[in-house]
Amino acid sequence: MKSPERIKTDIAIIGAGSGGLSVAAGAAQMGASVVLVEKGEMGGDCLNYGCVPSKALLAAAKTAQAQRKGAVFGIAAHEPEIDFAAVKGHVKSVIGAIAPHDSQERFEGLGVRVIRSAGEFISPRELRAGGHIIEARRFVIATGSSPLVPPIPGLDTVPYLTNETIWEQTERPEKLLIIGGGPIGMEMAQAHRRLGSEVVVIEAAKVLGKDDPDLAAVVLENLRAEGVEILEGAAAEKVEQRDGKVIITLGGGETVEGTDLLVAVGRSANVQGLGLEAAGVEYTSRGVKVDDRLRTTNPKMFAIGDVEGGLQFTHVAGYHAGVVIRQALFRIWWTKASTKHIPWVTFTDPELAQVGWTAAEAKEKLGDQAEIIEWSYGENDRAMAEKRTEGRIKVMLDKKGAIHGASIVGVNAGELIQIWALAISKGLKIKDITGMVAPYPTLGEVSKRAAGQFYAPKLFNDRTRWIVRQLLKLG
Repeated sequence: MKSPERIKTDIAIIGAGSGGLSVAAGAAQMGASVVLVEKGEMGGDCLNYGCVPSKALLAAAKTAQAQRKGAVFGIAAHEPEIDFAAVKGHVKSVIGAIAPHDSQERFEGLGVRVIRSAGEFISPRELRAGGHIIEARRFVIATGSSPLVPPIPGLDTVPYLTNETIWEQTERPEKLLIIGGGPIGMEMAQAHRRLGSEVVVIEAAKVLGKDDPDLAAVVLENLRAEGVEILEGAAAEKVEQRDGKVIITLGGGETVEGTDLLVAVGRSANVQGLGLEAAGVEYTSRGVKVDDRLRTTNPKMFAIGDVEGGLQFTHVAGYHAGVVIRQALFRIWWTKASTKHIPWVTFTDPELAQVGWTAAEAKEKLGDQAEIIEWSYGENDRAMAEKRTEGRIKVMLDKKGAIHGASIVGVNAGELIQIWALAISKGLKIKDITGMVAPYPTLGEVSKRAAGQFYAPKLFNDRTRWIVRQLLKLG
């Protein structure tokens, strides 16, 4: 039997998703020797099953919806003809266009040794993968997450889709049932409704429950107006299939029937099969245990991205990669990971975006020192020109003008949240936002006008008017 090849390297990475690829590319281009181990598709969940395909599907759905909404602009509205298989072809073409950037060939061109195999630790300093034993100065665990499948009785006897399998479906669902009212569930609900499916969302608690409830309500109102049926506080207690139909029994005995089922109740960290016990790495079902520097209980190993068990977003994995590179290559040990400046977006239409504290969190943590300022899209000229006034921004401050959070619902909320993420990241005050000059007419003025509300009570009052009158008397 052939003995395994032993490889010694500076950095070994398990997982070629966003975080792993970012570490590999950065480290290799800075002169480190790098081995990258991946058992599945290069690019990970984001490219193949998550961010990229979902946004491509949403773009197709938005185009279909625009044809139904032309009348408000004086353009004849009509029901679009939708070729669902061609829509999925569009999705695959977008994945294909981006894939070369994440490909094995590109990374080998950067000097990374890529091993397409499962990896398993056999000691605190060794990883076995595809006939190789890899010894590294530092290891990075970036194995991501997988769809969480809840223990609903009967679910294992019924065909169901997840965010990984739904992209292979080329026939439009006649009636899609979705268990889970989080971002994935709601994005897929709106996309499929706009592409011609009936859709029912079943959520045991509150839909979009991690976001500001006032702003989430704007999204739900729009989805319901488009025909998505949303059931909140409705736990799925049993799933079965009868006569080719999927039937979900809810609490109280009510049933919901559909042709297809999507399970979108969350994600589960990929920690099994890695030999983490042999590596001396502690973990739970939520993910790998790390400190604020993203080090595991084995100080020679880091965990980043979804497998770390915190915020599960592609941009978080990329951010984690930078934190690890600064430590592994430059010995900047005081580098720490933070979540306070990390934004997230639900890409429904309208979009729902958040960074930092919500209004409820600000009131809980700051008490009477909390100050919430707001501005409506309905008072923005660009929003009025485009007939997209269903939006609002909330900014969470303290009495000194320090910015602690922002919540936005409305068109392009994912773009507008970025200035608030920057402000929190750099410790800017609200005066810095008011001092910004926004081009007219843009939606960006929403942020500036909201910021101005912090000073409005101080400027537009009787005392200010008295001061101005006295100054004018001086000539």
